[in-house]
Amino acid sequence: MENPPNRTRTDIGSTDGLRFPPERRQVMETPNVTEIGIQTRRAAQTVAAPRGISPAHWFTGIAFALLILAAALASGPAHARSAPESFADLAEELLPTVVNIATTQMVENQRGQEFEEFFKEFFERRGGEPPPQERRRASSLGSGFIIDASGYIVTNNHVIAEADEITVRLHDDTSLQATVVGRDEKTDLALLKVESPKPLPAAKWGKSEKTRIGDWVVAIGNPFGLGGTVTAGIVSARQRDINSGPYDDFIQTDAAINRGNSGGPMFNLDGEVIGVNTAIFSPSGGSVGIGFAIPSSLVQNIIAQLKEHGEVRRGWLGVRIQTVTEELAEGLRLDSVHGALVASVTEGGPAEAAGIEQGDVILEFNGRIVPDMRKLPRMVAETPIGDAVDVVVWRKGEKKTFKVDLGELTEEQIARAEEQPDTAVESGSIPDLGLALGTITPELRERFGLAEKTDGVVITDVDAAGSGAEKGLRPGDVIVEVDQEQVKTPAEVADQVKKAKSEGYRVVTLLVFREGDFQWVAVRITKS
Repeated sequence: MENPPNRTRTDIGSTDGLRFPPERRQVMETPNVTEIGIQTRRAAQTVAAPRGISPAHWFTGIAFALLILAAALASGPAHARSAPESFADLAEELLPTVVNIATTQMVENQRGQEFEEFFKEFFERRGGEPPPQERRRASSLGSGFIIDASGYIVTNNHVIAEADEITVRLHDDTSLQATVVGRDEKTDLALLKVESPKPLPAAKWGKSEKTRIGDWVVAIGNPFGLGGTVTAGIVSARQRDINSGPYDDFIQTDAAINRGNSGGPMFNLDGEVIGVNTAIFSPSGGSVGIGFAIPSSLVQNIIAQLKEHGEVRRGWLGVRIQTVTEELAEGLRLDSVHGALVASVTEGGPAEAAGIEQGDVILEFNGRIVPDMRKLPRMVAETPIGDAVDVVVWRKGEKKTFKVDLGELTEEQIARAEEQPDTAVESGSIPDLGLALGTITPELRERFGLAEKTDGVVITDVDAAGSGAEKGLRPGDVIVEVDQEQVKTPAEVADQVKKAKSEGYRVVTLLVFREGDFQWVAVRITKS
């Protein structure tokens, strides 16, 4: 529940007019202007036409050169758009599209919860029934904005989560009851609907992908329940991942955003919505100039699906992925650090059916470059279910393209991805990696608790000073592949390491199985 704090008036001071410092005043006075004129006349006295060239032709040439210089300056890079002298006209136009949202819900009384067990035992001993648990009505406040004249309103899911009643107050103080059309917890977005006797003023969508760091933005919302409040700032950063969900891609701003602003719009100077204000970073609970908004490029797709289906339907590829580090890139023979490394492939999923394998690096998806692991889930999620897409992967030193029929991501598929199948292991040591290895035997299975289906080479000991220890490898880990080649004996591991050394590589990539999960690890080859 968000309650307005005790409000105390703070005097922020006043000014007695703008005053220039002495050195700046001098620049504006007449003597300096006169001095500039003198310098110009002196310069003119030293300029004379070369012999054999008439003064008229000489000055014509100078004029032509100056004309070329002016044209070159005019064709230079465009300057950034400056802030308006006032945001008043923009605010006046946009305020009617922003709404305040109040929610109420019945919650258990905290004091009642503390004494519930005590009173239950007390009454049961005396053969009576304990009184019903005390409940009270709680309320919270947030913001939203109208996207359709018929009454569709966008806000954050956390603003209306668990609400029994939702009331929307318009800019003219009209209050309307709202119903939830749909919500999406993964992106923290929700779509509401109100019934109004007249068309409502609606905001326009903008293209957040065109927004640059340093652009001016305006935030409007309902901070601390104070009603329509306008603040302005700049875009401080883009593509922020604040670990709030799998599709984080926030716009960061220094425009003041406080409690109650959640769900409100972020506008550009054209009056277009480029984001939904969602979160702040603050040790105090108030604005410290670090706020985050969901970009409109993501919001529009989610809201369109909520409006049509009442839920979000996301594409499903059927792979678990991990980040490509510099060491992994070298071990995988990539020319640069990019793409998403496939740690495992879901059995029966679209990727397996298309031929994508564990250890592939996904470089392109549906014609779009995959710059890093974080971008791929969003690319897949935004692609329509059932589409046949081209997926370009890096496999054993070359690119391969696969046609994948995208499936639908469901809760069942998410659960299956989290339940990794059991998979990961004779005797030998690899001094170059600081590892002692063993072929999986019944004794080693029992010793390390390995499942019957586990295949590979088990690590039986780790040299604390070796490169394997640097990467956190430990006894019981199972090496399944080395440089994307399956291994089942320590000798096969040694052969792959020897091959990498002979080809001049400094690292090898190991596919390691630990406690039901796969992970690629790049291990440095030491000089043994």
